[in-house]
Amino acid sequence: MVLVFIIFILFVLIGMPVGLAIGISGVFFFLQYPELPLLTIVQLPISQTQNVTLLAVPLFIFAGNLMNSSGITDRLIKLSMLLAGHMKGGMAQVSVVLSTLMGGCSGSSNADAAMESRILGPEMERQGYPKGFTAAVIGYTSLITSTIPPGVGMILYGTVGEVSIGRLFAAGILAGLILMVVYMITVAMIARSRGFKPAREKRASFRELVSSLKETIWALIFPIVLIGSLRLGIFTPTEVGAFACVYALVIGFFVYRDLNWESLKKTMVEAVRDMGAIMYMIAMAAIFGYGVPIEKIPQKMTSFIIGISSTPLVVLAIVVGFLILFGMFMEGSIIILLLTPILLPLIKNIGFDPVVFGVMMSVVVTMGILTPPVGVAMYIVCGTLECKLEDFMKESIPFIIAVIITVTIYALFPKVLLFLPNLIYG
Repeated sequence: MVLVFIIFILFVLIGMPVGLAIGISGVFFFLQYPELPLLTIVQLPISQTQNVTLLAVPLFIFAGNLMNSSGITDRLIKLSMLLAGHMKGGMAQVSVVLSTLMGGCSGSSNADAAMESRILGPEMERQGYPKGFTAAVIGYTSLITSTIPPGVGMILYGTVGEVSIGRLFAAGILAGLILMVVYMITVAMIARSRGFKPAREKRASFRELVSSLKETIWALIFPIVLIGSLRLGIFTPTEVGAFACVYALVIGFFVYRDLNWESLKKTMVEAVRDMGAIMYMIAMAAIFGYGVPIEKIPQKMTSFIIGISSTPLVVLAIVVGFLILFGMFMEGSIIILLLTPILLPLIKNIGFDPVVFGVMMSVVVTMGILTPPVGVAMYIVCGTLECKLEDFMKESIPFIIAVIITVTIYALFPKVLLFLPNLIYG
């Protein structure tokens, strides 16, 4: 497997598409062992995609695209402004709150970063925020969106690692709220030191908040409906993905009436493109990961890391360091697919809860979309706002520290994240 990893890294460095790099490098494992039937290379991608639970991934992607097209986004922006616009650094705080509210609709950090950079970015610049800070706050707050359910990363982690997706979703709600609070404190400290002004002159009235809540309630209750239906056994994770699509269609066509046949067609095209990219990488990951159990990679990884230290928190810190490093070079979904089978046995071995680790892994690897050299969201926000990368990186430092602090809170106080899963599932 060492040769496979080396070849994969080389392919990525020369710019080969990640899906192809995963599949082709995985083939080299079979070439090292002539006794392995080459027919397996063809069978593995097919069998990988026959997993019924994985059907939830394209369904939630489609549901997220539908939510974005149904008029929910505009209403959530209005609510975010009412909730946070009166604070110092008002527009930056609005970005934090909006990303949190979008978590129950989109589940995609890239999509949230792209949307906010187009909508909030120009207004933040007009109010005097530096481009670097604007890009950094919009980029890093988008991590909240993929933490709050339905996040695709948690579905992949739960499927590959055989961890309850319902418990992961429940933990994700509290994890996202904690990340929101840490970000808001970070923004408040920066705003106070730089003199950033509020976006609203006064706090929103109770009547304004109630009126806005009435318009957005269908979006806000979706994560609750999702987790409740899983807990009550009404739907399986796959079926709840289908329900999410129907829910979004009903809201878009009959409640908000912002969705029409033309926008539906455009949404379906975008969803199919996103689904194809992710499902192709999932299929290719089956070839790549075939040799992991054969060469006992999890056991070797466990022995190596525990050889450095057997203290659970130190082991966890080493693993998180590895994930941050991998996140800089690979897409988060790929890291979860490839490394979950390797790292999860180690995490269980040190007695750490796999649900909490799943949340930590999702946040840390997703941060890779905001770090060079392959940070997709970083390039999106900097391109949209015409911001220099060096300005973005300089302004990112407080937010990177905020993410590390948040992940440390998860590790030191796992019972906080497990409160909701334990309350719901026992």
